[in-house]
Amino acid sequence: MKVLIGTKNAGKIEGAKQALERYYNDIEIIGVDVSSDVNEQPLNEEIYIGARNRVDNLIKYALENNIDATYFLGIESGITNLLGKWVIINVAVVKDKNGYESFGTSAGYPVPEKYVNDILDTDLGKVMDKIFKQSDLRSGKGGISFLTKNEITRIDLTRDAFIMALTQFINEEVWSDKVLKNN
Repeated sequence: MKVLIGTKNAGKIEGAKQALERYYNDIEIIGVDVSSDVNEQPLNEEIYIGARNRVDNLIKYALENNIDATYFLGIESGITNLLGKWVIINVAVVKDKNGYESFGTSAGYPVPEKYVNDILDTDLGKVMDKIFKQSDLRSGKGGISFLTKNEITRIDLTRDAFIMALTQFINEEVWSDKVLKNN
């Protein structure tokens, strides 16, 4: 099964691969650098919009390059205060070749108020690099690996967000609007 994902980030590709391998065999996952068409640091609804835009841009890419894929995946990390407190979450969007879309989120983690403005002014990756005196944490385990003392990595958060997004595909007979659209 051929799957396109809207990133070249090795950690995000690995997280998506781990999620897909739990339910499918013979997966070929191809990372394609496509735009999210949102701010560098997605805020609130932009997190979902950015992931969805990556998927839509992937579909355009596949059409232009005559690539047939079963699934198109996008993921975006961002900061939100829609729950009343600042939290970092990942939103994964999965669309099948017929256009049916599902999404999921990762576990979220709280952001201390003292870092909110810096994150909003730059992005989480730069702030995490500065806090932990690292370079390009986002391409590897992510800052979350430092915050959890290596219990949870960015790959884990990505995998879990994609597993949540896949629930409507792996249980479509009971947990999907897809069945309703076909009746």
